[in-house]
Amino acid sequence: MNIDIDFIGPEIPRLIELGGEAFGKVMALIPGVQARPIPSLDLGNPEIQVKTHRQRAAELGITNQDLGFAVSALVDGARASDFRYEGKEIDLKILAANGDPLKTHLLEQMPIATPSGQLVNLGSVADVKEVGGPVQINHRERQRAITIRLTPPEEIPLGEAMEIIEQQILSPMESQGRLGGLYRGSLSGTADKLAESGRALQLNLLLAIIITYLLMAALFESFLYPFVIMFSVPLAAMGGFLGLSAVNKFLSYQPMDVLTMLGFIILIGTVVNNAILIVHLALKLIREEGLDFHLAVVRAVEFRVRPIFMSVSTSTFGMLPLVISDL
Repeated sequence: MNIDIDFIGPEIPRLIELGGEAFGKVMALIPGVQARPIPSLDLGNPEIQVKTHRQRAAELGITNQDLGFAVSALVDGARASDFRYEGKEIDLKILAANGDPLKTHLLEQMPIATPSGQLVNLGSVADVKEVGGPVQINHRERQRAITIRLTPPEEIPLGEAMEIIEQQILSPMESQGRLGGLYRGSLSGTADKLAESGRALQLNLLLAIIITYLLMAALFESFLYPFVIMFSVPLAAMGGFLGLSAVNKFLSYQPMDVLTMLGFIILIGTVVNNAILIVHLALKLIREEGLDFHLAVVRAVEFRVRPIFMSVSTSTFGMLPLVISDL
């Protein structure tokens, strides 16, 4: 599973600087992590930048769009329109003289026409220079973006890796003023899906507890007895964490992922069913036979422990092949 650190902003050099800093911190803070930038953090790809002299261009009536179209036409051709021939659509392109692209080192000498029909050199209305640029430019939310994609080692859960990135990388950048405003940093990819799944599971667990409590309150005709059953949930969760620690120590590493959280929900459901059996029989013995509270609980456990062990055993051994195959 991957975690994507996205840096979004207007200027590529600044994004590369932020991405390089995050890349170095990730490699230092998470030993054994596999990380790569998307795209590369190298600005070694040569490119020609043409920046308009706004005042001079405005005096001649040349817009940025006109200038860009002229440069594209004489460097590698520009699509002007299309033509249909025998049912096929053919692009009409404007090319340099003799069909040969203009050499980039001659761009400043390229003549362009003004709206008044005057010919001027590109160098008189724009600054042309060769600089290093990125291999490709990615966009997110219609803005330029640099992504650091990392895969944590198996012994580090995704949640822990996300917490390290947010608290020790993104938060210090925000407190220093390097992120915020035009430049933003966020987590996406599998991390985003994990956070969304975690929130959904938390909401579902809360709804399940509320619905279970209301059902038991209606069945027992009391708002007190369901609380007795609910007290078994923390004990079940504690046993689940102890079992997970034993698996990590003696068998194989199992992170606290979505599947593990689903296992905890199944565990809680099983434990609640067991508690319902004991409480229901204990109340029946108290109401119908007039037994003492402590004696009724002891009798209920004696009568119900056998079906409880049977249901727990069938659930455990039924899911055991899934557990073994995942190790």
